[in-house]
Amino acid sequence: MKLNISATCLLLSMLVSGAAFADADDRKWISQCIKDNKGEGATAEVVRKYCVCMNDKMDENETRSISVWEKANPKAMKDCEKQSGWK
Repeated sequence: MKLNISATCLLLSMLVSGAAFADADDRKWISQCIKDNKGEGATAEVVRKYCVCMNDKMDENETRSISVWEKANPKAMKDCEKQSGWK
């Protein structure tokens, strides 16, 4: 019984730490996207919404930045432009 509880606790701690890592990784990609799009004429809020949208569309295992990924995925880019209010 104690072994099951210990194994469950270990598994849960690994899942929680993995989620925290993903969030930090997402923030890194989103921050870079915001920097890359700073001078594109949209408000800071619109750029943030756009970058979050693009990040959400990307696979968790993607290694390219949002700015590189968007060039290969124009449909996702147009969808996020629309969702964020980018004009």
